[in-house]
Amino acid sequence: MIKTRIGAVLLAAGLLGATPALAQTKVGSVDTTFRLLGANDRVVIDRYDDPDVPNASCYVSHAATGGVSGSLGLAEDPSRFSIACRATGPVAWPEKLPDKQRVFSQALSVFFKHLEVYRLLDREKKVVLYLVISSRLKEGSPFNSISAVATTPTAP
Repeated sequence: MIKTRIGAVLLAAGLLGATPALAQTKVGSVDTTFRLLGANDRVVIDRYDDPDVPNASCYVSHAATGGVSGSLGLAEDPSRFSIACRATGPVAWPEKLPDKQRVFSQALSVFFKHLEVYRLLDREKKVVLYLVISSRLKEGSPFNSISAVATTPTAP
């Protein structure tokens, strides 16, 4: 009975606390630390296709904690990640989008920490920027990484 309640609370917390990532595809992972019990620690690479900017895809690598707690989804993954965004076809300048918008979010712990990707627009240079941060602050500012996608010039 107690295990059922704990499981229900953890499931509810996971569903309520996590914002689902849009158009996420797991590309692969590489084990980094062997764990005798549970999954190994690893670096995971996911692809996020921007739903509002066709042909813009971001590849995000992040550390995933293994072991028993990681296998059960209870471990807090480290705030270590990188982002590389690319044009996978012609990218039109997104005129009607806001200058800054959160476009993806992925839970890195059961309750509090998320990996978040923001889209920013450099209107002067017609470049779409993507910033990945951790929602948990570390020593005053979040870990972060940035990437840019140039748009395809339109004919005059």
